[in-house]
Amino acid sequence: MNHVQLRPPTMADVARLAGVSHQTVSRVLGSHPNVRDETRARVLRAIEEMGYRRNSSARALVTRRTRTLGVVASNTTLYGPASTLFALEEAARAEGYTVSTVSLRKLAVETLSEALDHLSEGGVEGVIALAPQRSAVEALAELRRPFPVVAVGPGSVAEIPSVGVDQWLGGRLATAHLLAAGHRTVWHLAGPEDWQEAADRAAGWRATLEAAGVEPPLPLRGDWSPLSGYRAGQELAGWVGRGLTAVFVANDQMALGVLRALREAGVRTPQDVAVVGFDDIPESEFFAPPLTTVRQDFATVGKRSIALLLDLIEGRAPSGAPGVAIEPQLVVRASTAPD
Repeated sequence: MNHVQLRPPTMADVARLAGVSHQTVSRVLGSHPNVRDETRARVLRAIEEMGYRRNSSARALVTRRTRTLGVVASNTTLYGPASTLFALEEAARAEGYTVSTVSLRKLAVETLSEALDHLSEGGVEGVIALAPQRSAVEALAELRRPFPVVAVGPGSVAEIPSVGVDQWLGGRLATAHLLAAGHRTVWHLAGPEDWQEAADRAAGWRATLEAAGVEPPLPLRGDWSPLSGYRAGQELAGWVGRGLTAVFVANDQMALGVLRALREAGVRTPQDVAVVGFDDIPESEFFAPPLTTVRQDFATVGKRSIALLLDLIEGRAPSGAPGVAIEPQLVVRASTAPD
């Protein structure tokens, strides 16, 4: 007659079946080297036969490690934050950690404080905060942080350990490419004013023009959406023939709107106006024409962010560690390269 297990098997049950001590089972589960191969195999067979699963809460009490990391994010419907969040989760899993995510409408002192308290109660070992806005970075700097915190995307204003793509360099790459193609100046459609990424991209654009002896035109501003790009594109179309031949757009979604507005106004891209975007979203190579853009390596952002946070947790990096800047890459397509 088969024995029916009415409760989840315990470590003691495994020890009895394998004919070893409770401590030996614990050593096998902890991958301790001082266990004979024959004994280890017997314990593993018993674990498989009984369907034993480790109690993560009990293990955390003993080891003081939950192997759980927290992520605080907002604006996750946008391509950049969504891609960064996915990359962080992938990188954490590769290191054997799970991720607990809190999505906020806005990263302010009060909401961030509540999020950190919530994650602390959940036993996370450290937190990564997606902080592309200046207000979010300032809020993080003000808060008491009960565990290591790494900011992702704060750019040049970071006061805590951070990781991000070098947005200033991205703006420089886009602008220098257009100047090298023979354009006398480059116009710019910037992102939202509070976003540090937008400010750094605009700063790279401005610095590159000034280094070339060109007075930067007054930038236009959008909100990352195709609609705001379309409206800005209608305004830009009015400057064609009056010095406008090239535009650097702060993200690909707005560039999509710009391209449509120019096309509707009878302006050809790139023959009349060359356009460069930013992000290299998957759809950008299928725009009409395919979009020259600046690619952000989100996978590397995720890996470097998790690596920095784990270094802080393990005490391998100082809490005031400098920011990690990842170089972007210019991807040239037909929107700046006429046939």
